[in-house]
Amino acid sequence: MFRRMFWFLTGAATGVWATTKVNRALRRLSPESLAATAADRALETGARLRTFAHDVKAGMAQREGELHDALGLTGADDTRRAAPLELDTDLPAPRRGIAYNAYDRKDEH
Repeated sequence: MFRRMFWFLTGAATGVWATTKVNRALRRLSPESLAATAADRALETGARLRTFAHDVKAGMAQREGELHDALGLTGADDTRRAAPLELDTDLPAPRRGIAYNAYDRKDEH
């Protein structure tokens, strides 16, 4: 009797676990979720490229200043010298954790 009850409960728990795993995988692979993931990665890539561009510009300005100093081109009338850049390193907020529910859409009633 106890053996049958044990295997029945084990089978029921395994069924619940498998159903939960399948539902999570289906939600993760839904078009809305895939679109959100792609948008998140695009935002992250854009922020990294923007940071890289700022770093390159700062390095260029620094090197240009070094070259001006080495060649003796610095002076009060030299207006071509680049000013130091203010770097904006704020990255966009991650959108992870947003739950997308296809059943809550207003346009499909």
